[in-house]
Parts: sequence; structure tokens; C-alpha cells
Amino acid sequence: MTLVAPSPVSTARLLVVEDDDSIRETICEALSLDGFEVSGCPDGITALRQLEGRQDSGAVDLVVLDLMLPGLGGLDLCRRLRRANNTTPILVVSARDSETDRVLGLEVGADDYLVKPFGLRELVARCRALLRRSQRQPDPGQPPPVLRHESLCLYVEECRVSRDGRDLKLSPKEYRILELFMRHPRRVWSRDQLLERVWGLDFIGDTKTVDVHMRWLREKVEDDPSNPRHIRTVRGFGYRFG
Repeated sequence: MTLVAPSPVSTARLLVVEDDDSIRETICEALSLDGFEVSGCPDGITALRQLEGRQDSGAVDLVVLDLMLPGLGGLDLCRRLRRANNTTPILVVSARDSETDRVLGLEVGADDYLVKPFGLRELVARCRALLRRSQRQPDPGQPPPVLRHESLCLYVEECRVSRDGRDLKLSPKEYRILELFMRHPRRVWSRDQLLERVWGLDFIGDTKTVDVHMRWLREKVEDDPSNPRHIRTVRGFGYRFG
């Protein structure tokens, strides 16, 4: 690994969870040189305690997470964070390079997946891309205060969605997908178009990410996710809402 040169300072707070001392120190140094505020820990239990303990002192803005950790593994840590409705972006870094491993990482809640060995410039670029995408970027123009479709209500100014009067726990990506759909009912969106509008032009990954998030969203907004009424698949083209 070769360290990258410093770039403009960012105030984002990053947590690096990696059991290999040498790799952890190298990643922390590279991210620190790029202007991030970085801390590191060697295992999942320590990371979980740090993430829970920073609620008052300032939340972590992004987690760089290895999968092969002693005690609480990376996948289990990711699951626990998402079950606790923690929406902090997670970048998985792992030597597991099969398609199955990458899809599993995304399915349990990771936002991106980087295979070891990797270049530090790419690591920094992916961290910056995830941080940019985690900041909500509404469509231009004056948005309506509430978007409605049958039992679904999306409160634009509150970034809140309810179904049958009960609030849904959506991740930022799920919320943005649903907002885009409800602003443009019956329009067919290809996976590439959804990646561009929701993840951004700087997204580094493949279209399977869209399918994974769509399945999660259906589980929350559909009565029967296997036979959806709201979010429909248009074979050969993409997805349509309504």
C-alpha cells in the first residue's frame, strides 16, 4: 500500500474496524492525511461499544469495516447496527472476493464493498463518495409537503414515511428511492438511472445494489413482498411505482 497525498480537510468522523494492526494503522494514517478525523479498533465488540458510546459526543459519519474479526464478526456487527436503525454508511473491506460474499455484505446492510488488496486512493475515493451520497440532495423546485399513494404518506420536510398511519424505519437510500418513485408514479426506472439519481454519478459498484435495496424496500411497504402492488418489476427495463 502507498500513502496518498493530503487533500482538502474534511470534518467527517470515521471509524476503522480491522484486527490486523498493520492494515488498520495504514488505513487510519491514509484517511487522516486526507483530512478525516479517524479512530480505529481491532474487533467488533469494541467497535459496537464505541458506536453506542458516541451518541452524545458526536456520531461517527462512516465505518470502514473488515469482515474477518475476532469475537463479533463484521457481518454480525453490520446486522446489529441496521437492526438498531443505525443508518451510518458502512464500507466493507475484505479479502473475500466472490460475488456471493459481495452480495451478502450488501444484503446485511453495507453500502459498499472493497476487496483486499486495494489502493489507498480508491479507499479514500469510496469513503468520500459514500459521505457525499449520505447527504440528502432533494430534487430542485419546491417540493410538496406530503406525497401520498394509497396507504403510504411521505413527509418531504420531515424525511418521514408512514404506512397505514404507522411510521416506517427506512434507510436513507430506501427513503430516496421511495421519494423518487412517489414523485414520478408509473414511470419506469432502469437500474442505471436509479444508481445515478439515488447513489450519484460517483458510485463505484454494480446494479445488484439496486436489487438488494428494492427487496428491502418492498419488505417494508408491501403487504406481500413476493407479489408487490406498489413497486413492480418491469422485465427487461427496471422498476415502476404504482
